[in-house]
This record gives sequence, structure tokens and C-alpha cells, in this order.
Amino acid sequence: MDLEAIGEICHRHRCAFLVDAIQGLGAFPVDVRRAHIDALAADGHKWLLGPEGCGILFVSQEFQESVRPVEFGWTNVAGYADYASRDMTLRQDAGRYECGTLNTIGCYGLRASIELLLEVGVEAVAPAVQRLGDLVAEGVQAKGYEVLGQRTPANGAGIVSFRKAGLEASSIMQKLSAAGVTAAPRQGWVRVSPHFYISPDDIGRLLEALP
Repeated sequence: MDLEAIGEICHRHRCAFLVDAIQGLGAFPVDVRRAHIDALAADGHKWLLGPEGCGILFVSQEFQESVRPVEFGWTNVAGYADYASRDMTLRQDAGRYECGTLNTIGCYGLRASIELLLEVGVEAVAPAVQRLGDLVAEGVQAKGYEVLGQRTPANGAGIVSFRKAGLEASSIMQKLSAAGVTAAPRQGWVRVSPHFYISPDDIGRLLEALP
């Protein structure tokens, strides 16, 4: 999705722009300011490579007064370190949305995964993910499979879904699983989503295992 184009439209018409980034964050760069994003959320266990149960929420400072916390706890008030205080004034930072004890282990795991992605560089991750997706799409089509959607340089995501007439997704999945390839069945389609650390040789193993 062209977030900057959508964000410009929302900004021009004074509409709130909320982004669910779970299927892109970690694989493709996102600039919340350039895209005029007011709020963005993503779980950490997909392209961010983090553990389940820990995610990310961004709310711009200008938008915070429009997004009130629905729960109150000891950590989302400004005086959270003063246990005797009864002042319910909210914190002025993102901590206002964290109402209780955090998932500490999950936070450290997500931090480690984000540091890895930053070390590799999102500018290197994105083209690698797109190229692997292209290899899958080109390879399965060469074997007579149909690819879901029209893949182009502009919309080529990391997720590729494919199917073949006369073959059940479940039987394709069994073949792939036996070859040590992880995929997912989705409404009659087989879906794969290789991240940057997958090699072209791994894609070759996937293609060889397809019936």
C-alpha cells in the first residue's frame, strides 16, 4: 500500500489515519511522519520476528488527546512511581497506554529482534523480501500454478499465495511439509512468506517439492 499517498489524502481532508502494519512492519520501511500517520499498531511475532504477546503501538503526540486509554492502572499515570498518589493525570508519553506490569520477557525478545532488523537494515530487508517473493511467484507459475493477484514491482509483498487446478491445498501442504518446507493453507490456496534470511536455495527446495 502507498501509505504516503493515502496519508496525504487523509491529512488534506483532516481525517485520522490509522494503520494496521502487522503484515508489513519489519519487512518494509514505514515513515509515520512522511505518511502523516496518526496511529499505527503491529504485533511483534510476524515480520518483526519477535515473540507472541508483545506488540507495538504508535500514537502521534498531536493525536494522543483523541485516543484516551480505556483502562487505568498504576503505570499509565504521571505519578506512577508515587504509590501514595491518587492523581490520575495521564503520562505525557506513550506510557499512558500501558496500564499495568509489562510483558518483560516479551519486551526483551522484541527489542532483540528489532535490533537485528536495524543491524541488517530495513533498506536491505525490503528488496530481499520482494525478490524472494518474486522467485516464488515465477517458480510456481513455471510449474503451472496460479498466483493470487497480479504481482508488480509496486505491490510485490512478501506473501505469495498459489494453487493448481486438480490439486487440493492439503495435499500440496503434505508434500511441502515432508520436504521440510513451512507453508500455510488459506481457503484453497497455499501461502508462503519468506523473510530476508531465507536463501534462493530454500526457494528452490520449495519448488522442487511441489507436485
